[in-house]
Amino acid sequence: MDAYDPECAPDPGSWLESDERERIVLVEAWHRAARIDLPNVAVHAALHTVVENQIAMNLEPVVRAMHRLTKEGLTRHDAVHAIGSVVATHLFDMLKMGQGDNADASQARYFAAVERLTATSWYRGGK
Repeated sequence: MDAYDPECAPDPGSWLESDERERIVLVEAWHRAARIDLPNVAVHAALHTVVENQIAMNLEPVVRAMHRLTKEGLTRHDAVHAIGSVVATHLFDMLKMGQGDNADASQARYFAAVERLTATSWYRGGK
């Protein structure tokens, strides 16, 4: 992969064939070139990468959410942010729960949260 643009879905095969660090660097580079001021570009890029990975892997709840959010009026970039906010919340919740959580139950909670996500709920929660 040579470049990343959050408004255009990366080719799933090329995206997944590239190195994870390379994906993050491409996302960081796009944000820097767009002169988007972020408190932590590395964390922001990592969340973008997680969402793009899930879309490229065709995880159905995430793919459905991306489609739903863009139909509701979000740009693709904002839809990535909305889903990324669910990823971040889920990770935080996992850290609070400690090691006793079942992986299947954790994934089911994440997918349910992604399925509930709407443009309106994301706007209410803030960007």
